[in-house]
Amino acid sequence: MNVEQARFNMIEQQIRPWDVLDTAVLSLLAIVRREDFVPAEHRALAFSDIEIPLPEGECMLCPRVEARLLQDAQVQRHEKVLEIGAGSGFMAALLAHRAQSVLSLEDKPALARLARHNLQRAGVVNASVREMDGSAGLAAEGPFDVIVLSGSVTQQPKALLQQLKPGGRLIAVVGNEPVMRAVRITRLSDTAFQTQPLFDTVQPRLRGFDEPSRFSF
Repeated sequence: MNVEQARFNMIEQQIRPWDVLDTAVLSLLAIVRREDFVPAEHRALAFSDIEIPLPEGECMLCPRVEARLLQDAQVQRHEKVLEIGAGSGFMAALLAHRAQSVLSLEDKPALARLARHNLQRAGVVNASVREMDGSAGLAAEGPFDVIVLSGSVTQQPKALLQQLKPGGRLIAVVGNEPVMRAVRITRLSDTAFQTQPLFDTVQPRLRGFDEPSRFSF
């Protein structure tokens, strides 16, 4: 496989047509080696438009979804970012190239180890991974400029919203199959938030967040 041609095709045929037009994001996707964050047995799929299996039953998001989330987070160089769900560490690496610092929370031990290893191998020094349930965030390290959920939740996570700085943004995929929507929630003040719909998608669930009851009485 011609890796650089495959990377080019991923960007031009999958990502750019999905309204990822920020040239800085596109350039970053050409620089950060996605294949280095994919398990060896699936490396041939690194640039495919699919979710790639990871240990403990998890998966990497599709490249176009990762790119849209990154673009819509609008991370600036001075900002502190919290990620929920480290996966293989790829999103943390992308965020770290745009932010001052990234803290990624991962509750599955094998994934936490994998993400740390991949970030270290890639030379990313301003991103760290902690093995813990991320559903409550980490208020002791906050507040954060940006919070990114690398997976879906059934409803807006109120505990995480309270850990945003004024002007801070939370990016999440919210809803239930077959209807989920990526949203950007901006904190306007201590009590006011603005929600902006971004795009429709269906993404794997993040563990630990409240699920609505399937039963009614």
